[in-house]
Amino acid sequence: MILRRFILPLLCAAVLSVSAQEFRCMVQVNYQKLMTTTQQFSTGDTRVYESLKQALDDFVNSRKWTALDFEQQEKIDCSISLILTEQSSPTDFKGQLQLQLRRPVFNSSYTSGLFNYLESADFAFTYNESQSLEWDAGSFYGNLSSTVAYYLYIMLGIYFDSFAPDGGAGFYDMASVIAQTAQTAGFKGWRGTDGQKARYWFSENHTNSAYASLHTVYYLYHRQGLDLMTRDQQQARAGILQAADLLLQLHRAHPGVLSGQQFVSTKIDELVSIFKPAPPEEQARLYRIVKEISPVNIGKFKDFNTR
Repeated sequence: MILRRFILPLLCAAVLSVSAQEFRCMVQVNYQKLMTTTQQFSTGDTRVYESLKQALDDFVNSRKWTALDFEQQEKIDCSISLILTEQSSPTDFKGQLQLQLRRPVFNSSYTSGLFNYLESADFAFTYNESQSLEWDAGSFYGNLSSTVAYYLYIMLGIYFDSFAPDGGAGFYDMASVIAQTAQTAGFKGWRGTDGQKARYWFSENHTNSAYASLHTVYYLYHRQGLDLMTRDQQQARAGILQAADLLLQLHRAHPGVLSGQQFVSTKIDELVSIFKPAPPEEQARLYRIVKEISPVNIGKFKDFNTR
């Protein structure tokens, strides 16, 4: 199975293939805002939006992104929603990307969220009706294809980190290459100076040795935590708490790391559910950790023992 073979060399050129693609991704293009606002090109003709959806779907689901062969049941479950907010010409758009990644849990039908992120609303790109999306490493064909490819490699990195220590390293390196190449095109979001939530930071956080423990957090939480739930819940919670402790250490050394905050916001409801039946001392320990890392989420623990 793929999850037993992913330590093989991970990176290969992204080429079209008729089989063994990595993603089973639900792609959506939401253009309702364009239909309900007065804009020069918000006509009743929705063909360009349907064409855009099909182009994105083909780009993500029909392209080969790694050197690995995936069985049908091993494909990675994710979703990408492009929410269009502005159309300034027939081919020029702005919008938001929402990305979600899910991971199966061993010996169960449960899938755990790994990545859940909504970009800012100033994502700009150009798209021509009936156009296919082109991309390859080291080249910039357009902001849409580069941005989506970038996030796919970030998601691949996180996914494989959750199965083996540093399992996603090569994928983060590819995301960094995409970011460095895209910086020369002048679009907002690719440089660290573009803000705390610039996409630049995801690849930086996952390739900077100062944040190396983040990779271990993914592994401990999932392989030493969730994947043990059906066998030994106490041991599973211990693995999750170990991951939370490590994330707290990272937060103390580097407050506000984007990928750390994203991890907590993605996992918060799951953590509440897992630790609701836990002993009071475990509840209190988790409460203290979350209170320090992400105080905005502490209200979710209102029924927990907090002493």
